Amino acid sequence: MKLEKEFVVARPRGEVAERFKDDKTLEKLMPDTSIEHRADGVRETRTPFAALGRSGELRFLFQNLPDGGLRFEKVCDGNVWRSLDGAIRLDEVDARMTRVRISLDGQTRAFVPELTIRAPMRQQIEQMALALRDELEQG
Repeated sequence: MKLEKEFVVARPRGEVAERFKDDKTLEKLMPDTSIEHRADGVRETRTPFAALGRSGELRFLFQNLPDGGLRFEKVCDGNVWRSLDGAIRLDEVDARMTRVRISLDGQTRAFVPELTIRAPMRQQIEQMALALRDELEQG
């Protein structure tokens, strides 16, 4: 399953790239997210969640890329995802504007039909884009 979402912010590309180095920017991607561990240029986030009467936590590894974007992957627990990774890319529109492109690519476990997870993942990428856009547009 592949999903993408993009938006444009009124900030220069270099300024947006600098914001990705700040833990607060990552913590805004999903509600109640915190940075749990930092090592070798990788930050691990933890996000508590409740779904279908169960609670748990989502864990992601984020790495800043040399071009200013981010690469990330979910630490899969084997319940739903076989793999889930993605990237946040930055493209200069002009000297004052930057296009931010979020992409997700994942494979579910054999017993989890992709169709059942597609709608929640679309909602997740929409939420990430809104939160990220709000964070990047703030002073």
